[in-house]
Amino acid sequence: MTQLDKDMVLAALKHIAAPDGRGNLVSAGIVSDIAISGGNVMFALNVPASDAPKLEPLRKAAETAVARLPGVAKAIVALTAERAPQRQPGPRAQQAGELRSGIPGIRHLIAVASGKGGVGKSTTAVNLALGLQALGLKVAMLDADVYGPSLPKLLGLSGRPRAAEGSDKKMLPLENYGLKVMSMGFLVDEGTPVIWRGPMVMSALMQMIRDVAWGEIDVMVIDMPPGTGDAQLTMAQQTPLSGAVIVSTPQDLALIDARKGLGMFQKVNVPVLGIVENMSYFLCTKCGERHEIFGHGGAEEEAQRLGVPFLGAVPLDTDLRIRSDAGEPVVASAPGSALAEAYRGIASRVWAALAEPGRSKPAPRIVIED
Repeated sequence: MTQLDKDMVLAALKHIAAPDGRGNLVSAGIVSDIAISGGNVMFALNVPASDAPKLEPLRKAAETAVARLPGVAKAIVALTAERAPQRQPGPRAQQAGELRSGIPGIRHLIAVASGKGGVGKSTTAVNLALGLQALGLKVAMLDADVYGPSLPKLLGLSGRPRAAEGSDKKMLPLENYGLKVMSMGFLVDEGTPVIWRGPMVMSALMQMIRDVAWGEIDVMVIDMPPGTGDAQLTMAQQTPLSGAVIVSTPQDLALIDARKGLGMFQKVNVPVLGIVENMSYFLCTKCGERHEIFGHGGAEEEAQRLGVPFLGAVPLDTDLRIRSDAGEPVVASAPGSALAEAYRGIASRVWAALAEPGRSKPAPRIVIED
């Protein structure tokens, strides 16, 4: 069997005319960033910003041509161009608008975010999801950190998504501990760096939501990348988020960045469900003495200052790190522990906030001023 490679992809794209009608996509030099992982092919078409809105049919034609190649399970194609200011949304914005109006089968989407890395956001997201599941809810997870996906490791998942039965060729999410999960880590080999520009990342995120057979889900927990860049804004503006959970450690440096993340959600009218203080303290296993390594109570004080709920504190614990590295999240593998109880308490407060009347609503419409 012939091995799928970049030459095969380029050969398929040579049959598609260039936007100016002279030559093909390859000879025009607009094909870039080809990445192949298993049966998944991802690449970009570099086009002028002024032409991007009218070239959606070209993007679809390229995607279809590559998807037909033997051995291709999924093709993801993005137009990489900065959009000129405009009042009317182009075809890609209209496609995103389909998500803003709601995702079939999914009642609530919540983002778990942080202003910086290294605060335990992904671990919090996984155990929050399992805590929500413990309430009897159907829960799914999306790993929105395209550059550094963590969910495969934290949930002990590996392998490639399979295609669902039917003509739409949607991907089936992987499952463990009762959670349905989708991550770029399932589509790209662990050692392969994802070197994409913003439009490619946004296209991949939208396809991981839109082109996955999620089924009926009460809550989808989205593990956001750290910071306030393209991926965060894409999820905040182009999906109907019911709310966001901010994760921070107690020290001032982390809280400065947490404020930025919180401010981003507030600016795009996504409700902040509350703040979690992670690594709140360390309880010595030998002497029983409590050590506040990063300070203590900073996130709670910040929540009070900003007028948002404080969802709870999680201690710095060696067992949590060991279980997370082993792909055995503590809420599932040690449900009777104090750590699991802390996460379930956070989940209960999040669900109570989601259940408030009027909480579920589409995300705001994007308006670009001249």
